[in-house]
Amino acid sequence: MAFTQQFFTADTHFGHQLMLQNRPFSSTDEMDRYLIEAWNDTVKQTDIIWHLGDFSYLDPARTASIFGQLQGRKRLILGNHDLDNKGCVRKSVADLAWDQPPTHYAETKQDGERVILHHYAMRTWSASCHGSWHLYGHSHGRLPAYGRSRDVGVDCSDTAYTPQTFQKLTTGMQDVEIAA
Repeated sequence: MAFTQQFFTADTHFGHQLMLQNRPFSSTDEMDRYLIEAWNDTVKQTDIIWHLGDFSYLDPARTASIFGQLQGRKRLILGNHDLDNKGCVRKSVADLAWDQPPTHYAETKQDGERVILHHYAMRTWSASCHGSWHLYGHSHGRLPAYGRSRDVGVDCSDTAYTPQTFQKLTTGMQDVEIAA
């Protein structure tokens, strides 16, 4: 198997009209095209891409079409827009060919580091007092990084609407000890 990298992103909100209020696109079609191109310019087919919630706000056919255009082994951490009003995974999201079943929480290792993945920012997280990292979405770049925790959403000022590696996301972050 070819060398595999892992990438992280969140809050693509494919097709979500309200995202245009704070993004530099004139239409959801333009936004969706840009996000697809940025994703595919970065992620190879064999790479793992963790999407930390709020994937799409479209009908099932359009969501499936966009999903099929995106490279990589896609994994979803469920966000609030991936769920219906009863808290169930939206059919348009659940029916996609995810590399693993969508979940609310996951952990992975990056460069020997333990990384906690969730859609929402947490003040403390599993093993935070032992040096683990926490990546999240939902905040659209409005929350500053906290210790070893940060937003990875497409609209953060340093992600340029593009999935990022763990190294890129954590370079220069302050190493603040988090109490248990």
